[in-house]
Amino acid sequence: MDVKEKLVRESRTVKSSFVLPPDTNNHGTLFGGKLMAYIDDVAAISAIRHARCNVVTASTDSVDFLYPISVGQSVCLESFVTWTHKTSMEVFVKITSENLFTGERKICAVSFLTFVALGADGKPTPVPRVVPETEEEKWLHNGAEERSESRRKRRENSKKLVEEFGTQKPWE
Repeated sequence: MDVKEKLVRESRTVKSSFVLPPDTNNHGTLFGGKLMAYIDDVAAISAIRHARCNVVTASTDSVDFLYPISVGQSVCLESFVTWTHKTSMEVFVKITSENLFTGERKICAVSFLTFVALGADGKPTPVPRVVPETEEEKWLHNGAEERSESRRKRRENSKKLVEEFGTQKPWE
């Protein structure tokens, strides 16, 4: 394998946490914002493992909370780089809850994030191409360009919104 490519598994990262009362809302379930912070954290580790340099989060695709994660359960996040462009990487994150007493597990959410690799000068720097091996990795890799195009369109729309609304002060 060329040094300019890396296997998906080289970026795989797993993080588990016990869901405690301070991590939950008034329904006794994990705060969405707390989960989103976990998602960004584990995805960033995968991106750094792939690029072996600093990275910044460029975008987070929607996070659909499919099932609540309750106090007393564990939450496990698994992430890996699914696709690369010149200086950017798509990272997939799968979030699973587990009832530690029964062993029942549920995939509670999934998300895709995009990271940009930064060189020592703080500017975007090239990243190695990612090589999928398993069927799951290949399936995610094959859909990545379409997701990237959707992100590009969403970003254009965000820029239009910013132009329309600007930085007007709320009291003006």
